[in-house]
Amino acid sequence: MNIEELKNKLRKYEKNDIIVSEHAVMRADFRNTSIEEVKENICNPEKLVYFQEKQAKGSGEKKYECYFTYNKLLHHKYIIVTNGKVIIVTIIIINRRLQHLFRRR
Repeated sequence: MNIEELKNKLRKYEKNDIIVSEHAVMRADFRNTSIEEVKENICNPEKLVYFQEKQAKGSGEKKYECYFTYNKLLHHKYIIVTNGKVIIVTIIIINRRLQHLFRRR
């Protein structure tokens, strides 16, 4: 699957088809990110620039690590699972200015 195929797949989902895990809600709250914004990114994946397919646990499931770019310094990474719905497993905000601090630890 290429990036355009994944974008087309995600465009087929509506916001009410998206399930947000409790962990993703906690991560969004901690990072001051709106769940509504995350759902909008999934339904309208124009900012999706890269993805990796991961091993899914259940049959009929597909798991993706998706990267959305806002600008040179700000990116969102979502782990999602599709199985007729979209399940947001986690939300990670990547700020390039701060990234070097985490590499030293």
